Amino acid sequence: MTVRLVVVSHSEKIADGAAELAAQMAPDVLVLTAGGTTDGRIGTSLEKVLAALDKAGSGGTVILTDLGSAVMTAESALEFAEDPEAMVLADAPLVEGLVAAAVAAQGGADMQAVKRAAESVGGPVRHPDDSPLSAVGAGPATGKGPDFTGDFELVNQAGMHARPAAKIAGGLSALDAEVTVNGVDGASMTGLMTLAAGKGSVLHVEAWGADAERAVNYVGGLVQAGFGEP
Repeated sequence: MTVRLVVVSHSEKIADGAAELAAQMAPDVLVLTAGGTTDGRIGTSLEKVLAALDKAGSGGTVILTDLGSAVMTAESALEFAEDPEAMVLADAPLVEGLVAAAVAAQGGADMQAVKRAAESVGGPVRHPDDSPLSAVGAGPATGKGPDFTGDFELVNQAGMHARPAAKIAGGLSALDAEVTVNGVDGASMTGLMTLAAGKGSVLHVEAWGADAERAVNYVGGLVQAGFGEP
């Protein structure tokens, strides 16, 4: 069973829309929503959040929120949850974080890896053990060269847009590796999209860590398959 996701938003429409977008990227992941108040107004509802968490069940649930009071509502819900150890709150942008988390969950990542995938959106390159980095694209603070590298030409017509970026970032976040793609954090959906790499562009992938080779091969496989796109 994949990790489940719960979206807490002040707006029912925003929650449902974000969930719909995530479903396009990760159709096998259960995304539950708790948007707006119980009477249809803008706001948050502890009752709705608790109901969503109850539907999610045990086994691993990651919660994403929009604004500050939604965080407080989610935190309150965790205090009342029957199995709070099986639930975590991600500190991430709602839409981009949700998409990255959904892709990671689709790939079989566990709860903590899915949380990291959400939180890596737009953030600095981070090693799984949170060791400091010398600079974006410069590898680990040790300064040693990459353990594994690869160069892959984009063959899909649209190049590096949201869906490919989410697939790369979500999958890499679940691996024990530190990865850069053309100098940006491979686990950052936003960073990958800033590359604006079109069809025919070459992605240079560098990886450090226990899963370095697996990470490079993962990116290469996606690129060579055109991310499943024309």
